[in-house]
Amino acid sequence: MIRDTTSQDRQLAPPAHGRRWVLTAAAVALAALALITTLAFSRRLLRTVLSLFRALSGTVGSYRDNDFSFGIVWNGNDELGDLVAAHNALGAALREQRLTLVQRELLLDTMVQNTPVAMLLIAPGGHVVFANLGARRLLNEGRKLEGHSLDTLLRSAPAALAEAVARPGDGLFVIRPEHVDNADDEEVYHLARKRFSLNGRSHELLLLRQLTSELRRQEVQTWKKVIRVISHELNNSLAPIASLAHSGAELIRREQVQRIESIFATIEERARHLEGFINGYARFAKLPTPRLEPLQWPAFIERLQLHAQFALDGELPQAPLRADAAQLEQALLNLIKNAHESGSDPQQVQLRVREVPRGTRIEVLDRGSGMNDAVLANALVPFYSTKRSGTGLGLALAREIAEAHGGSISLRNRADGGLSVALALPAA
Repeated sequence: MIRDTTSQDRQLAPPAHGRRWVLTAAAVALAALALITTLAFSRRLLRTVLSLFRALSGTVGSYRDNDFSFGIVWNGNDELGDLVAAHNALGAALREQRLTLVQRELLLDTMVQNTPVAMLLIAPGGHVVFANLGARRLLNEGRKLEGHSLDTLLRSAPAALAEAVARPGDGLFVIRPEHVDNADDEEVYHLARKRFSLNGRSHELLLLRQLTSELRRQEVQTWKKVIRVISHELNNSLAPIASLAHSGAELIRREQVQRIESIFATIEERARHLEGFINGYARFAKLPTPRLEPLQWPAFIERLQLHAQFALDGELPQAPLRADAAQLEQALLNLIKNAHESGSDPQQVQLRVREVPRGTRIEVLDRGSGMNDAVLANALVPFYSTKRSGTGLGLALAREIAEAHGGSISLRNRADGGLSVALALPAA
């Protein structure tokens, strides 16, 4: 008997389109699960990356505010890890540089605050923007000066200090305690000014340096040198005089009077030399304040040539010079005398006068042996001389006269031999 199983199998097996639907639903479910998992992982990863970016942005802001104490930790060994490592290395380098800079600033501030020079930085409006300890002690009994007006501070300062600040340029001034006549209590200061631009605005820096102790040391050294020079010169004159006087007495005792006249002549010569030596020092010590009057160059040079031999190099200025004619003549006669004593040919001793942007320059030129470095460094020092019979006052007196006129003196060796001594006198 043959069974028809076709209909039975058809009844037992699910339809084909039903199986496809089940497979499709399962695939969708798996895809949805994978998508949800991926989104969750991506969201978690993105949250971590965003946190990293926020940390990077925060540390950059801290660096901008000069705070380099922050760092970032990243556990991943990937490109982001390399970025974090580079960022941390940059922070460490900036932190080290900042520490070095702070240490240098502290060192500089310590040096500026404790320097004996009083320092004041003045803003364009006349207010103090910086003052070190020396300035505070000098102007405000140690209290802060920043924010105060300089004019207000100077009202209660010593009058000499206020006058020095009011005058333009650098200079010396002396502070004398009130109701005290002892010169040992005077304090000598030097005021220096410097203008510069700070943050696009013009500022002025005032430097007040106390010179009292240095000047007193120099004064002691100068007096020692004076005593040595005078002692040497007196001994050179008095010892021969004493010896000649003894010899004259012996000749008179022996009734040998033939040489008495020469002995007295030598004594007179030494006494005259000593008199000239003393008079030279007296003139140097009593140099009066110059009387400035218009000086006509042709007449002045003509009068100078009556007392000294020199050749005029170049044309004379047309404009007159305001100077003390007697003092300027004395200074130039000393310089021309030195030029003749330098070993130069008398025909090569020259005087050159010319106008320069800030005044007049007067040069005395020779073709002598010049000066070595040691002599150039000390030639203007009073009582310094390399000549056997020199007093060391010629150049020192010329310097005193030039500075009394507000000018200066300089010496230099000439390229082809000889010396140039120049007086620079300011315009009226």
